[in-house]
Amino acid sequence: MISERLSGETSLRRDLEALSVSQRLVRSVSQKLRKKNNRSEGEEEEDGRGVSLRCLVLYGRGGGCKVGAETSDDFGDPSSRRRSSASDDGKGYKTICGVEETGVDCFSYGVKDKFWKRNNRKDLEVEELQQNSRMHLFLPDDILELCLVRLPLTSLMNARLVCKKWRYLTTTPRFMQMRKEGLHQNPWLFLFGAVKDGYCSGEIHALDVSLDEWHRVDADILKGRFLFSVASIQDSVYIVGGCSSLTSFGRVDRSSFKTHKGVLVFSALTKSWRKVASMKHARSSPILGISEVGSDCLIVRSQQNRQDRRFPRTRIGGVSDVYEDPHRLSLRREPGSGFNENEISSLPHRKQGKFVRQKGDLSNTTDCRRFVLIAVGGLGSWDEPLDSGEIYDSVSNKWMEIQRLPVDFGIVCSGVVCNGMFYVYSETDKLAGYDIERGFWVGIQITPSPPRVHEYYPKLVSCNGRLFMLSVSWCEGDGQIGRRNKAVRKLWELDLMYLTWTEVSIHPDAPMDWNAAFVADRNLIFGVEMFKIFGQVLDFLTVCDVSDKGTNWSHISRNHVAHELDASSCMTKSMAVLHL
Repeated sequence: MISERLSGETSLRRDLEALSVSQRLVRSVSQKLRKKNNRSEGEEEEDGRGVSLRCLVLYGRGGGCKVGAETSDDFGDPSSRRRSSASDDGKGYKTICGVEETGVDCFSYGVKDKFWKRNNRKDLEVEELQQNSRMHLFLPDDILELCLVRLPLTSLMNARLVCKKWRYLTTTPRFMQMRKEGLHQNPWLFLFGAVKDGYCSGEIHALDVSLDEWHRVDADILKGRFLFSVASIQDSVYIVGGCSSLTSFGRVDRSSFKTHKGVLVFSALTKSWRKVASMKHARSSPILGISEVGSDCLIVRSQQNRQDRRFPRTRIGGVSDVYEDPHRLSLRREPGSGFNENEISSLPHRKQGKFVRQKGDLSNTTDCRRFVLIAVGGLGSWDEPLDSGEIYDSVSNKWMEIQRLPVDFGIVCSGVVCNGMFYVYSETDKLAGYDIERGFWVGIQITPSPPRVHEYYPKLVSCNGRLFMLSVSWCEGDGQIGRRNKAVRKLWELDLMYLTWTEVSIHPDAPMDWNAAFVADRNLIFGVEMFKIFGQVLDFLTVCDVSDKGTNWSHISRNHVAHELDASSCMTKSMAVLHL
């Protein structure tokens, strides 16, 4: 009986243990399902990132932490089982920081973001590439051009360094034309003829008038060249003539020099140089004028006539006329040449009795805009004054001599184009005009001429069809006894109908520079004076708006650029203005 009772108690204990194990198993499974459901909701947001970081749960009692709450149940070890974080028995635990929640990331501050970025770097790169591709898809070339054409010149130069595509877009003829015709241009002053340490440096100093910033442009092609003249047109500057030393290259030396007749063109937008046809006569410091002309201009007609005479009518391949070609010279050939009668019919551009002109003929270019450049006076190869002149056609790229200056006119010291007339002023205070359309000089009788100091040559400028002259004259002591007279620079305007000079304004600075340069663009007159004082070369730039009633002068730059130049730069300098 005792043995049976013992066996029954043993079986009952086993059943109770099995029941407790099954209850614990059921509870563990239910807890795991509850935790899995809670985690699935939080991980749905993080699945887009590709990595779930809520892998561990952290609790603490008295500064401790609990990691991996359900690890014991997984291995079926009830003796070492710990309480689950999701069970009701965990109410005595407190969260370390923040609001109490069922799970807190066990990573330290910032580790989660670093871990996520490291594992999703490739995904970020792909997204960035997609965004860039979308940006390019929604920004076509014409929109890019409209954005780039509105940039200032300095920003435009920097934009060309971004990529090849931007460089290509900003250098096309279409973009250049948009830049010229747009309203996003500012005046720029270009100062040539800088001399450093006795040598012609070949540097060009450019001033952005709107920002008052000086820029330096390297021009190695101008090294060693001095006493040349410049003239601006659209976005280009023509450099005409000049001298260079034969004994010491690069130095300003008039003891042994060579006078040039070459012409260079500098494009400010592209910073490029090119050579054009040379003048027929070498000149230094010539007087230049530039103007736009039409197809009925004399030089255009003469170029067309010369082109017609250069290609006479021939009888190649046809029946010879006894009166025009009695000896059939058109069919003769030189000994040893490769041309024979069998090859006549194979010429691609010739027909019987007619010569077909090539594509570059002037007859196809009369409709386009063309400009002429006039060079008058200056000094010749032997340093002798010249009274001859030449005119250059930008389309045909040829120079043609024009009529000489009137007799007893004197040495030309200044000139400018105004209303289709090239006006020149002589050292003897005489004024003459060259009619560009008809091609002859006209003497202009003006009495009296503005008073001036003969050591200072007058300068002619033109603004919006108005002719002005700047000259230095003595100003009396304002009627006060004992007050000394002083020299002032005055601005005069010529009435083209009544041929009388009228004083407009007085320049604010004392005329310290006898070779001051003045250029005009639209309704503005820019001037630069450069002189040496107290062992240092100073430069003063001024501007005058002739459209205002007051016509006052003002300084446009306080940043002196000539302090590092030699005093000889005062004699060799020249200036041009462009709207870029």
